[in-house]
Amino acid sequence: MHSPTDQTSASSDDAIVDSVRAWLETLVIGLNLCPFAKAIYVKKQIRYVVSHAETSRTLMLDLERELQLLADSNPLEIESTLLIHPFALKEFQDFNNFLPLGDCALDALKLNGIIQLASFHPDYQFHDTERDDVSNFSNRSPYPILHLLREDSVAKAVDSLANPDEIFERNIETLNARGLAAVESMLASTKLSGPKPPA
Repeated sequence: MHSPTDQTSASSDDAIVDSVRAWLETLVIGLNLCPFAKAIYVKKQIRYVVSHAETSRTLMLDLERELQLLADSNPLEIESTLLIHPFALKEFQDFNNFLPLGDCALDALKLNGIIQLASFHPDYQFHDTERDDVSNFSNRSPYPILHLLREDSVAKAVDSLANPDEIFERNIETLNARGLAAVESMLASTKLSGPKPPA
C-alpha cells in the first residue's frame, strides 16, 4: 500500500517527465535541434528518470546507477537516458562544475568510450556568449538534465549525416530565425510551475 506522500511524489515525477517530453516535442524535435532524437523518441527507447537528489553527492549516486543500468540494458529497449534533477545544481555554474565529475564517474565505471554525457539546463550558457544569446537555447531545458548516450549509437548517427559538423550552425540559424522572444516562450510553455523537493 502506497502512502499519500509516495503518491504525491509519483504524481510530481510524472508531471516533470511530461514537461520534459513536451520540451523534446516542442524544441528538440520540433525545431530539429537534434536530428537523432525523433527516431528513439517515437520508438519509446528513451528512459526518463527523475532524481530527488538535492546535493551533488546524492546526484552522483543516481548518475552512477543510471550509467550502469544503461550499459547493462538492451539498446532496443533503452537507447539513452535522461536523468532529470530539478532539485540539485539549479545554478548553472554549479551544474557546469559538476560535469567533469560525471566524466570521472564514467572512468571509474570503465564506461569511457561506451557512454557519453550531454548536458542541458534552464540557464545553459555557452562560453563567450551573452546570457540572452538565442544560441544558448539549443541546450536549455525546463529542468537540469544529464543525458546519457551510447557512444556507438552516436557514432552511427553522425556517420549517417552528410555534414554533421554543420548541426550546431544550422541550430543557430533556426533559433535566430525564430527569435529570442519566441524561443523563450516555447521553452516556458513546457515547464511546470515550481515542483517542490520531496519531504
